Amino acid sequence: MVEPARKSPSDENAGQLPTDRQVLNMGPSHPATHGTVKFTVELDGETITAMDVAVGYLHRAFEKECESGTYYQAIPYTDRLNYNSAILSNLAYCMAVEKLLELELPLRCQWLRVLASELSRMGDHLTRLGAACLELGAMTPFLYGIEAREINWDLQEMLCGARVTSNYIRIGGLQSDARPGFEDRCQESLDRIETLLVDFDKMITANRIFVDRFRDTGILSKERCIAFGITGPLLRAVGVPYDVRKAEPYLVYDELDFDVPIGSRGDNYDRFLVVQEELGQSIRIIRQCLPVVRKTVGEPVNVADPRVRWPGKDRVFGRMEELIQLFKGVTEGIKVPAGEAYCAIESPNGELGFYIVSDGSGKPYKVRCRPPSFVNTQPLAEMLQGGLLADIIPTFDMVNMIGGECDR
Repeated sequence: MVEPARKSPSDENAGQLPTDRQVLNMGPSHPATHGTVKFTVELDGETITAMDVAVGYLHRAFEKECESGTYYQAIPYTDRLNYNSAILSNLAYCMAVEKLLELELPLRCQWLRVLASELSRMGDHLTRLGAACLELGAMTPFLYGIEAREINWDLQEMLCGARVTSNYIRIGGLQSDARPGFEDRCQESLDRIETLLVDFDKMITANRIFVDRFRDTGILSKERCIAFGITGPLLRAVGVPYDVRKAEPYLVYDELDFDVPIGSRGDNYDRFLVVQEELGQSIRIIRQCLPVVRKTVGEPVNVADPRVRWPGKDRVFGRMEELIQLFKGVTEGIKVPAGEAYCAIESPNGELGFYIVSDGSGKPYKVRCRPPSFVNTQPLAEMLQGGLLADIIPTFDMVNMIGGECDR
């Protein structure tokens, strides 16, 4: 028979031991904050009694830069918002401009845009899950996640010509069509990623240490999420099935069959599970796109509207009219009709929107970006109030604050 452990005198008075209140500065030069945010934390022992979150360290006047150039010149800037899912930032901006131009995109273009968007979403989610494991000391699951991301990035490179900041989505279409053999390569890559995700799930999801660090930490109620305007996995983790792809379908999402994963507790563990399930849903969507992409080979991926579609080099070098059209298009920009438009899409962090005002010239009069990272970072101090110092890192990981998107 095992005797119960004896209590030491210090155990009985543990709750009455005096502790010193101290203020701790984390970041911006802290490995876990990635150089983009600073936490000023007031501690009572290891318990967080007050916290201040300072953002803005990566502010680059993104909106004003977009207003200082033509509509096309702004597209590479959108790549640098959420650099883990650059294609989705391209898409939101271009769709807002297309709304002002009242363009109707070719069918193949819409399906390829959806496919590229889901690949981009997967790259972001894999980065988030892998980083969450690494910063808690789980190196092996991190490597599995990064290997899956590497396969994903290779696939994006085959489609877009670049792995990260691809500049793939263009006003009225795409930079280029899918290469021959892309569909077969995509199917093979998805199978490999799925196998890695199964192993990843076995290693980490039910791991006792991982569950203890994530469960019941960083909790935010449904009411507070709605009050803050939070969207994305953080909102779905509290049980609200809001997804822009379902609520306000764009492109061909209304023709696709997929589910919106939700949680119930609103803690970091539920957020992790929601993001993990969304990876599976993205694979499901891409597999539905592939038959249509195969079927529409040879169809156009850009509109034929001369306002946005410039002549090819084969005609520019041989005809004066096409040369003048290209020259005026590059130097003066496309003339977007005067008006205003807002377009929102579902990004990996939530609702990403662009509000654009046009005065009829070749430059946007006003560009306003609604970054989900900025909105989702607002309640971080409230989520951590009363928690432990060690809870900051997993909570920050699950909020997935991307400095370029948050600070613009």
